[in-house]
Amino acid sequence: MNSRLPLSVNSDSSQLKSVLEKLYKKYNRRELIKPDPLQFVYEYDSVCDMEIAGFVAAILAYGRVAQIEKSVTSLLAIMGTSPYEFVRNFRVTDRKKLAGFKHRFNTGDDIADLFVLLKKVVRKDGGLEKFFLRGYNDSDKTVVDALSGFCGSLLSEHSRKNGGQVSRGLKYLLSDPAKGSACKRLNLFLRWMVRDDDVDAGLWKSVDKAKLIVPIDVHMGRLCRILGFYDRKTVSLKVAIDITEAFAKIEPSDPAKYDFCLSRIGIVENCSGKMNEKCKMCELEGYCLKK
Repeated sequence: MNSRLPLSVNSDSSQLKSVLEKLYKKYNRRELIKPDPLQFVYEYDSVCDMEIAGFVAAILAYGRVAQIEKSVTSLLAIMGTSPYEFVRNFRVTDRKKLAGFKHRFNTGDDIADLFVLLKKVVRKDGGLEKFFLRGYNDSDKTVVDALSGFCGSLLSEHSRKNGGQVSRGLKYLLSDPAKGSACKRLNLFLRWMVRDDDVDAGLWKSVDKAKLIVPIDVHMGRLCRILGFYDRKTVSLKVAIDITEAFAKIEPSDPAKYDFCLSRIGIVENCSGKMNEKCKMCELEGYCLKK
């Protein structure tokens, strides 16, 4: 039985920061990115290609890791040597190339509908950052409103051109935080684009990383819960904000800093939230409320 109290938002911040910094130094390294879908960003040299590849990889980042890798690899292969040019010059005939694509809830038609929207964005704004900034305000506490504007604008454009209809698949790809979604995949994309270190690409220079929302996947959600950051059964936008605020108490200027390293504990070390032989080697040993 652990003699220490679990870490929580009420724990001594210096103690918690020390533990998290050890994890950051251990896991936040370029060579440990695989099998994270972020790996696909670094397959390209052009910033424009990296941005589009990152968006594609992020929106498909749900389900088993092996399936995500397979689906993103397949889609990027269809898009050719330049994902950016494929989107920028997307044609009706290109929709046929996506006909056989499927990733769990999403089909090639969903992806094609998305690419039609992104085509207009990249032709008008040059890329996704400028379009995102239309809804971004320096006075906002977080990126939630900007992300809602980003998704809402795209979905409204599709609806306007399709008789008010928007497929369930497209809505899933562009989950709107205004609907209460934690938007894990889109917040993941923002982390990749905004943060700049050995792991995150830092391609976007106009968004403050202090405003990012921590992307909560199953691994991050499990760890944050056993560390006492929240006690709800499901992860909603409110939970994601609560978790982000907890991390902001430790690292106010960069609350998403520890996302990658903490998720490695689940992905690389196979942490399931239950005691196993690797726990004694983990920096969080003694603090987790594992059962």
